[in-house]
Amino acid sequence: MQIYMQITPQDDKPPRFYNLFIQQDLLGGWTLVREWGYQGYAGKVKREHHESLEDAIDSMAHCRDSQLQRGYRVVFARGEGPPA
Repeated sequence: MQIYMQITPQDDKPPRFYNLFIQQDLLGGWTLVREWGYQGYAGKVKREHHESLEDAIDSMAHCRDSQLQRGYRVVFARGEGPPA
């Protein structure tokens, strides 16, 4: 499951991006990976471990909603079920 968002560029800077995706780890848990920065440059990455897929999806939806309030827009979303 993945959600990729961008915010419109300001001045002569490239657009900012925010990428969220969920992946299963080897021990049966789930990791929400958040990556953000300027398009075309190395971004920052944060990983959050969750015991269940439902918790990871809830956290992803919360992150998505926070970024939408900051002016980001969803460019694409892929995967099954919420929060796309």
